[in-house]
Amino acid sequence: MTAQPTDDAPPTPERGATITPYRDGPLIVRGDFRLVGDDGVEIDPGRDTVALCRCGKSGIKPFCDGTHKRAGFSAPSAPSRPRPAAHLAGGTGTGEPG
Repeated sequence: MTAQPTDDAPPTPERGATITPYRDGPLIVRGDFRLVGDDGVEIDPGRDTVALCRCGKSGIKPFCDGTHKRAGFSAPSAPSRPRPAAHLAGGTGTGEPG
């Protein structure tokens, strides 16, 4: 599942999505976004802010249902080390070069 802007325009503070990984919890997506399954079918989140599962245990995937707490899911809210500058400057965002 991917959260994507609703059109080709780049996200801005006034228009676009913010994705916040919560420590030991879900990804919180806020703003103007489209949620699309790997089959290309759009998933209607029904709101402008959603919690997406990171632990893989939710019964309502791709949304979080709180199961991560019972499952003992552990993940930081930020990367443990910064990504190399080369990936940030010219990469595709996937770890693959441009």
